[in-house]
Amino acid sequence: MPQNPFASLEDYIALPRIDAVALSPDGTRAVLTVATLNKDKTGYDRALWEVPAAGGGTPRRLTRSAKGEQGAAFTANGDLLFVSGRPDAEGDGEDEAAQLWLLPAAGGEARAITRLAGGVSGIEAVADAASVAVLSADLLPSADSFEADAKLRAERKKRKLSAILHTTYPVRYWDHDLGPAEPHLLSLELGDLADTIGSLAASDTAEDEPDATTPYPASLPRPRDLTPAPGRTADTAGTALTPDGRTLIAAMRFPEGRAERFAIVSIDVASGEHATLFEERSTYFEGPAISHDGSLIAYVRATFSDPTGPADQELWVAGIDGAAPRRLAEGWDRWPADVTFAHDDTALIVTADQDGRGPVFRVPLDGGAPVQLTTDDHAYSNVSVDRATGALVALRSSWMVPPHPVRIDPDGTVTALATPAPLPAPAGTMTEVETTAEDGARVRGWLLLPEGADAASPAPLLLWIHGGPLNSWNAWSWRWNPQLALARGYAVLLPDPALSTGYGLDFIARGWNSWGVKPYTDLMSITDEVVARADIDETKTAAMGGSFGGYMANWVAGHTDRFRAIVTHASLWALDQFAGTTDSSSYWQEIFTPEAMVENSPHRYVENISTPLLVIHGDRDYRVPIGESLRLWSELNEHFGEDDGSTVHRFLYFPDENHWVLKPQHAVVWYETVFGFLGEHVHGTPAPTVAGLG
Repeated sequence: MPQNPFASLEDYIALPRIDAVALSPDGTRAVLTVATLNKDKTGYDRALWEVPAAGGGTPRRLTRSAKGEQGAAFTANGDLLFVSGRPDAEGDGEDEAAQLWLLPAAGGEARAITRLAGGVSGIEAVADAASVAVLSADLLPSADSFEADAKLRAERKKRKLSAILHTTYPVRYWDHDLGPAEPHLLSLELGDLADTIGSLAASDTAEDEPDATTPYPASLPRPRDLTPAPGRTADTAGTALTPDGRTLIAAMRFPEGRAERFAIVSIDVASGEHATLFEERSTYFEGPAISHDGSLIAYVRATFSDPTGPADQELWVAGIDGAAPRRLAEGWDRWPADVTFAHDDTALIVTADQDGRGPVFRVPLDGGAPVQLTTDDHAYSNVSVDRATGALVALRSSWMVPPHPVRIDPDGTVTALATPAPLPAPAGTMTEVETTAEDGARVRGWLLLPEGADAASPAPLLLWIHGGPLNSWNAWSWRWNPQLALARGYAVLLPDPALSTGYGLDFIARGWNSWGVKPYTDLMSITDEVVARADIDETKTAAMGGSFGGYMANWVAGHTDRFRAIVTHASLWALDQFAGTTDSSSYWQEIFTPEAMVENSPHRYVENISTPLLVIHGDRDYRVPIGESLRLWSELNEHFGEDDGSTVHRFLYFPDENHWVLKPQHAVVWYETVFGFLGEHVHGTPAPTVAGLG
């Protein structure tokens, strides 16, 4: 078998990865955020690289620090903003929180332009024609100033306090605790930034007084708090600044009992005054974008879903003051993302899942039908508009190629841009497969075949079920990567069963309030179609999935013995237990009837399981709490454990990992354990000892 980066897990985790792309205001430069494996192979360092946005040229590295950089955004005059925890020569020590940095377009070194005790969380928005930026940052709720926040943080650190008193729901999110600090939106006037020459010692005398509070540096522009006493309203679903920097449009979070809704709020940057433009009970208003002339707002509106069916995600446009709202592309039941205005403000540019791809669309403001701009087998993200030419810069990927920067001309021509992260050669081929489900629906997916698979040498099949469940197998994932299975001789089936996006509301509704039944029959139908191929060995099959894919893996295990092994990662097991312990419990109780919650719970079928299971979970997974796998493991042992305590099943546990298991050294252990388990049961080879597991 030819060697490639996917044949070795060490080589795989060392591949550089492009996280994001930002386009300069003049459309000539694209800045890439590139992640590379650090020296001890336990994490990724990020740096910013510049490439010509027109194509050609050579990548040029812009930043280099031990803490790395991310969140790049351009100012109106072409300076580059980014967030980094790198040491600041004018700061207070090595253990500093991440701050906002500025790299001048005219040349010179980057400098920190904030000094907040809790650091900067990210860049929310930057004005197109003014020197204004809006940041997100966490501040302690009882602090009435940045100085008071710093003092309170110092006190908690000195006393080693970690306790948090909650008065609202939720208390945690995905992989981190919420609180005690609250998210704020802070505006920053970059025109107030100036370099000074002088000693810093004179301004630091307050540090010698034990009860004094160090003032915010006078040499830096002082941020303005646009959301005082926010609670969690500044956990936004998108923000945008008018070109003149005077108005921030934010999709702000408001509680609705245990649930949450988002409303479009206009914030005057000078006064901090708030005006709600769009708000409805049980409705999300998200992803605001502002036209280049500052006169229009675009946004996505979606009502809460309920057990009767999924709600549509509607594309709307209105005046900057909320006047004359109107829906665009009515009847187009694709779910828009990456919403931005075309260069001439006559249309919106959006991405959306579409038939196993993620194309770019142009949605006219005059009510015309959406026009698909890209027609390849890729998914697009991080789309920026060249305001001079109308061309687009974006990241593009598929299951055969990782994210890489491209330019999309107005006629749809796609040109790959230079990249410092060379694209690895795939370990096989990708072909589209489909079948007709029992209810007559078309069900499709991607089949990845390893090199050399043919009728004379058929490949074992790995059914890989996607998470979500509102998702599609259409874009590269560094975490769930079938290329690694291809390199080990497996064919990989990536199907989009009922509940998948990109096929319309009716296709999603087929599995609504019926998670187990309809997706399961879709998965079995397309598996039947694929194992009938001459290049697939139908006697050697396995299944795996994570999150909802793990839920389906558990459901599959309780309903068929056709697979030789099943891997279930971060999986839902007992829905009644899960609904109350996940980080967003109200959603699950909104979309299921009580009867369906019971009927679709995999734990009811534990006694039917005859296939060896590899259970995997991280303890810092708050979306699917560890209790799901603990109960699954307990019940597997209750029903199938031997008298001596042994079992054919396995449980791989990560005490300090989250829903995805992201640390590279743990990713290696994950794949080694998975492939060892599959080899043992699919091929009958003894599972090797995984280095580091003792």
